[in-house]
Amino acid sequence: MGSVVNLFLFRLFESPWDYLSWVLLVAFAVCVHEYAHARVALWRGDPTAADQGHLTLDPTVQMGWPSIITLLFFGIAWGAVPINPARLRKTDQIAVALAGPLANFALSILFAGVGAGLLRTGVVERVEGAPWLAVTAARANATLMVFNLLPLPSLDGWQALCACVPALANLERAQGALIQWWVLMLLFFTPLFSWVWSGGDFIASWVLFGWMNLLH
Repeated sequence: MGSVVNLFLFRLFESPWDYLSWVLLVAFAVCVHEYAHARVALWRGDPTAADQGHLTLDPTVQMGWPSIITLLFFGIAWGAVPINPARLRKTDQIAVALAGPLANFALSILFAGVGAGLLRTGVVERVEGAPWLAVTAARANATLMVFNLLPLPSLDGWQALCACVPALANLERAQGALIQWWVLMLLFFTPLFSWVWSGGDFIASWVLFGWMNLLH
């Protein structure tokens, strides 16, 4: 735990700009992600999340205080909206599950475009300040997309898979706590977590590259 704190919490004192920027970007990305789940669920016929106030970008609603505190200390966060699969057809469940990651991908494209535009128009010449913020936002959203598409319990990729294979949902309900512990161990004690970061960086880099060529 100490190494994680050294990597993030101490940035508040070493580089307040980097620290605050990351906190705000991640909170925004998570809130948009969860809002997309709630909005598509309502559109597809499940008002559960909407009825509980999740059509908002308020981090205290979409993330909750445990997630906000974890973000402030460790630089990572999560969110969750209530979904009632009984109100959704299989295709609707898949659409709701994928709505969050796709929203983050759209944000990654948008922020990469802003960064490329600032660089290409000559407003600024180096990736610092506003361009750095835009590129970092693109990376954060691409990474969140990759992470949530993993077919692991409690993640969106798993929920989409469960819609296709209902037996998996039954397994998660029966062994939920045990499975979640295995997922945490898999993420933090194997190279998987670094692969997720690398995947997000790769996607964001190519999106930025595409924008730079488009605006050439």
